[in-house]
Amino acid sequence: MSTPVVPFRPTSTYASAMTLGDQPPPPAAFTRAVASMRPAEVRPEIELEDLPAPQRLAPYAAAIGASVYRDDDELAVGRLILLYDPDGQRGWEGPFRLVAYVRADMEPEITSDPLLGPVAWSWLTEALDAHHADYSAAGGTVTRAVSEGFGNKADDPVTTELELRASWSPSQEDLSGHVAAWCDLMCLAAGIPPLPPDVAALPRRRDDPESDRTK
Repeated sequence: MSTPVVPFRPTSTYASAMTLGDQPPPPAAFTRAVASMRPAEVRPEIELEDLPAPQRLAPYAAAIGASVYRDDDELAVGRLILLYDPDGQRGWEGPFRLVAYVRADMEPEITSDPLLGPVAWSWLTEALDAHHADYSAAGGTVTRAVSEGFGNKADDPVTTELELRASWSPSQEDLSGHVAAWCDLMCLAAGIPPLPPDVAALPRRRDDPESDRTK
């Protein structure tokens, strides 16, 4: 059975560049890359939104955020930031750099598994490979966080989370495959299998109540 997808409707204008006054417009390469970060449709479990771009990491930047839902429960959140410096920066291996962040709630027995770090990192690299998103100079960290309540929050349940932070240099301006891989990564962190590449994507019907979340 085909897994439905829903259109991505931006909630605001993408941050285009850190320019002021009458400074020249962003380079065409950056503008094309930003446009490719706007998927025509996304999995129904994923809600995308535009985020303010960071101001000091590169001459030009754009950012999107995402949440993964099952019913009304938010299972994972993430950010994907595009940085562009025509002159490149140390360690980038090119003018573009993508910076990703994913956080997901997980069961304590999963976060205590010593293999969680390598497995979580493989979710990212295998997703990039599956979407033919060529890249270089990838690096990142996987963190397990435990939160306990004290005082008037002593009765709150203990929560455990996985955080993955990564960056890599895309080899092309078209970032659609990288965005798709990042979405797959969030689904995997949330315990939802990614959409198989050989499964056709069907649009949601307008009378589907779950489609209201994306409006």
